[in-house]
Amino acid sequence: MSTFIFHGKNIYYDVKGEGKPILILNGIMMSTKSWEPFIHSLSVHNKIIRLDFLDQGQSDRLENETYTQQIQVDVIVALLKELKLDQVNVVGISYGGEVAVILSYLYPNLVDRLILFNTTPYTSPWLAEIGHSWINIGKTRNGQNYYQATIPIIYSPSFYEKRLDWMKKREQILLPIFSNPVFLDAMERLTNSAESYDARNHLNKIKAPTLIVSGDEDYLTPLNDQKKLKEMIEGSYHVILPGVGHASMYEVPVMFTSLVLGFINQEDMNYTI
Repeated sequence: MSTFIFHGKNIYYDVKGEGKPILILNGIMMSTKSWEPFIHSLSVHNKIIRLDFLDQGQSDRLENETYTQQIQVDVIVALLKELKLDQVNVVGISYGGEVAVILSYLYPNLVDRLILFNTTPYTSPWLAEIGHSWINIGKTRNGQNYYQATIPIIYSPSFYEKRLDWMKKREQILLPIFSNPVFLDAMERLTNSAESYDARNHLNKIKAPTLIVSGDEDYLTPLNDQKKLKEMIEGSYHVILPGVGHASMYEVPVMFTSLVLGFINQEDMNYTI
């Protein structure tokens, strides 16, 4: 567990294991700790790199600043220089997937293979309005209201009901965090940073072999939006997980790790059949 300095800010990251490097990028409410259940399986034969974006987890905050996701891309480029890595495999989910998309078309030489979980090609007006509602509720400083507005929609209805006890435990863990003004202000800045995201005119620049993974019950980044990634990224693959919502790694963890390790460690990308 380490930090490095980016434009005067501390950036927190963690590296586990040896082998082909895999950089995992957080969803908007996540941190490096969110991936802890998966690290053992992922790091047996791979070097797993976790990163807290600015305004996330144990990285520094950008108080009273406005920015776009470009700054998170710049953080990644600086991190790879810090780690002396010329190229890395990238796995991103949601917000992290959007940052991964931007990285992949701006710096195609840095990305070996790309996996996008629950990622959209642009922030639609509908998604932007959801973000506005999160921000407005966050301003009330009511952690219970913020939880109810943001968390249930992340999961499929069937998972939520089946794992209700787990969800209630998560609620108790998250309520103090969601009541913290520092967290809520950071979430407002992160949410605003994604509003201008639109990669549709750049997806044809992505050259890395790409796997897109969607849940058919994802009500935050709907399946039809994710299908556009498949249409626009040449030669990409698309897996649709039935009965799965936006937090696919928690709903189907075995599928998550299998898809990541299988796609990235696959020796051959071209077959003569």
